[in-house]
Amino acid sequence: MSDAHAARRERLSEYCSAGGADAALITRPANVRYLTGCAPCGATLLLTRERALLVLPAELPPDDTGEHPYAADLPRLTAAPDQDTAEAAAEAAARFHVADLAVEEHDLTVSRHRALAAPAAGVRLLDLGRAVERLRVVKDEQELGELRIAAEIGDQALGELLESILVGRTERHLAMELERRMIDHGADRAGYPVSVGTGSHSGRGSHQPTDRRVEEGDFLTVSLGAQYRGYSVRTTRTFVIGAAPAAWQVELHRLVFEAQRAGREALAPGVLTSAPDRAAREVLRAGGHEEQPPRPFGHGVGLEVREAPQLGPAEMGKLDNRVPVTVGPGVHLPGRGGVRIEDTLVVRPLEEGGPELLTITTKELLAL
Repeated sequence: MSDAHAARRERLSEYCSAGGADAALITRPANVRYLTGCAPCGATLLLTRERALLVLPAELPPDDTGEHPYAADLPRLTAAPDQDTAEAAAEAAARFHVADLAVEEHDLTVSRHRALAAPAAGVRLLDLGRAVERLRVVKDEQELGELRIAAEIGDQALGELLESILVGRTERHLAMELERRMIDHGADRAGYPVSVGTGSHSGRGSHQPTDRRVEEGDFLTVSLGAQYRGYSVRTTRTFVIGAAPAAWQVELHRLVFEAQRAGREALAPGVLTSAPDRAAREVLRAGGHEEQPPRPFGHGVGLEVREAPQLGPAEMGKLDNRVPVTVGPGVHLPGRGGVRIEDTLVVRPLEEGGPELLTITTKELLAL
């Protein structure tokens, strides 16, 4: 059993005890994975002061056995046919004489929450809230190692694409090729849908690839992220196709590059989560570009590609050490295209060298 996962479960048990709960019932898949190292489809984790129990559905998909070296020694219980694993876990809690059971109400439907009450007769249900999500914000060294590998896989896939012929190929085809290349290099899958935008589509956030073909002189914006052992990162780069870029392309890329650098340099433990966004936005505003309505330029990553903290203009929290976040400002000019540059970095104090850059593909305006 992984010592890291056992330590995470211990921290959650301490939190529950401090809040007056005897046990916790974890249903959100990312949280189950965080605490066990695996997340079989439909699994539920019951965590008491004395034990951890992984409850599996009666039937798992053929390619999802629930086996993982991190959770090999974790006690398991199989739910009855057609029984919800959360109900089976609640029954087990009653057998273990749990008096107060904390559940993830934000993950449960109303009907599922009600269904827990019958098998857990005599057990008081409390709201665990987003306690596990809060524990997940600061990453341990095992998590950071997996994020580094995910970033390396994405960099390899993007680097190979940049060496290939791009003119005439469609956005959709390039996105599919990037996903295949990431899997070839060891990714579980793409962490989120690969976005490729060319010409007037470039610079858009979360653009859905189309059948538009790459043409000479286009901006090309690529956003991708590999998932490795459940952990994902984000990278976005913008290049120009064919001949030397036009003057307006050089100037727009320079502006976004400087804004992104300002956002990266604002990352530090203890600073407001709004600081990186504000630093990047001030550079863009000084250059005559202001996004309306303002869209946050960054957020946390990990077992979910978008998780806490949010790095938006209205955020009031503070950054912690060892928190991986994205910084990705952009400018899109309707009908012309635009530039978006995004990195994943780990917040580090200056005495440790400052923010740790995970995504290292060049941000220069290359002519491909």
